[in-house]
Amino acid sequence: MNEDFPGSAATSRQPELLVSAVLHLMSHYTVSSTQNNAQEEAEQARTRLASVIERHLQVLADLPELAPVLKATCQQLSEQWANLIEKKSVQESKARRLGWLLTTRRRNLSV
Repeated sequence: MNEDFPGSAATSRQPELLVSAVLHLMSHYTVSSTQNNAQEEAEQARTRLASVIERHLQVLADLPELAPVLKATCQQLSEQWANLIEKKSVQESKARRLGWLLTTRRRNLSV
């Protein structure tokens, strides 16, 4: 069983709970994209939320009692979310490096 999900033994007997949870998380991901928070913090929170969604989908895909069509769908969606997370992580890394570079240049210019 997956150590990332405490109580996952109970959840594996009720995959509906995991489906419900992942749909709820996906709705929060969509809602968070429309709110105006501090840009960097909001993007980091969205990346973390995307990661949780991806893990839930992977757990669903690994459940032996799930119907084959649902397993395949969850696996495919998990891979798509993983790609999104990877792209966001690269973008965030570039933004941090750019921010660091700009801060360093400003300090050097003011000296």
